[in-house]
Amino acid sequence: MQILKITTFVLMSLFVIPSLVSCAGGKTTESTGEYFDDSVITNKVKLSILGDPKLKSLQISVETFKGVVQLSGFVNSSEAATKAVDLARRVRGVKQVNNSLIVKQ
Repeated sequence: MQILKITTFVLMSLFVIPSLVSCAGGKTTESTGEYFDDSVITNKVKLSILGDPKLKSLQISVETFKGVVQLSGFVNSSEAATKAVDLARRVRGVKQVNNSLIVKQ
């Protein structure tokens, strides 16, 4: 009976521990919670940009990694780029905004 308990414990450990480790994040990977948080941030930034009457641009891409938002794509003016960065910074959970927006000539 004791051997059965030990064997069961060992087998369960072999399945549970790797699944828990896979949920942890590192410098170049996100934990499950960070991935979810970043998805929420990305969606809030996109909605904020789409909801602004001066921007309403589908040409702005938004990606988030560990709270750092990357904006890329095309805008019509430097003011529009500044506005997009400002909107992104206002979203709760954003730690930093990297602006790679290109102004159309």
